[in-house]
Amino acid sequence: MNASVSSTLKSFPSMGLSGAARVSGWMLGSLLLALLALMPVGAVVFFAIDSSGDIWGHLVRTSLFGYISNTFWLLLGVGISVFLTGVSTAWLVTMCRFPGRRVFEWLLLFPLAIPAYVIAYAYTDFLEYAGPVQGLLRALFGWQSAREYFFPEIRSLGGAMVFMGLVLYPYVYLLARSAFLEQSVNVLEVSRVLGRGPWRTFSTVSLPAARPAIVVGVSLALMETLNDYGTVDFFAVYTMTAGLVDVWLGMGSLAGGAQIATTMLVFVILLITLERISRRHLPLPRRIAQNQPRPRNHSTQ
Repeated sequence: MNASVSSTLKSFPSMGLSGAARVSGWMLGSLLLALLALMPVGAVVFFAIDSSGDIWGHLVRTSLFGYISNTFWLLLGVGISVFLTGVSTAWLVTMCRFPGRRVFEWLLLFPLAIPAYVIAYAYTDFLEYAGPVQGLLRALFGWQSAREYFFPEIRSLGGAMVFMGLVLYPYVYLLARSAFLEQSVNVLEVSRVLGRGPWRTFSTVSLPAARPAIVVGVSLALMETLNDYGTVDFFAVYTMTAGLVDVWLGMGSLAGGAQIATTMLVFVILLITLERISRRHLPLPRRIAQNQPRPRNHSTQ
């Protein structure tokens, strides 16, 4: 027995060494993956250090503030659109019972499979002056030209907000639906017993509990909006991304384009910071529950 105990004790150092080796291996692999992910960012920063001549002076005098303004309003419009569409659809398919609910749970994900610029091309052809919608309106009411009636301009900043919101809302829908599914029905029932109606229960109980997931979804959608080029170019909305391509390819300044890209990284860092701050204000029991495995229900015989 003493021999077995001594052999067991001798094996402990080797187990510790192998565990350290495994930990160092995981750490090394994680560092390599992190370096691979940071290489494009480092390349952009490296090119941005180079001199861009009088590019920034020219941009300040001409179009820089227009780029920033269009980017801000586009992000704001898309953010509101994906929030309203994603949260409302997630709540409906999670908390309500209606015919076809199971089908809609999957159909609401389909916009993610279609690029935003494809949606922009399709709906513009469908809704423009020569398209079937306005053609039908002119035929029904006897209008002869666009001056005789009002129809919203599709290829505009507002059009870009609407169609990009229709494509990107599934980011919010997926995360909000997951958050609503994790909420306890008992808490909602207690809120109803205390006299709160359905809308007040949603706004004061369910929505605050799902806020971190919703913020993550909106942040992802806004990052997609920020790096989109095909849609904004088709709608003639000159954002920071359009300015980057114009400076890089149109003016032939790689350093200027990299400097604009570095400026856009500030937007991304701001979005990530806001998401982290929203998680910081999450109640402690909720944070603990997110880090613990969900209990399993065992049947008793």
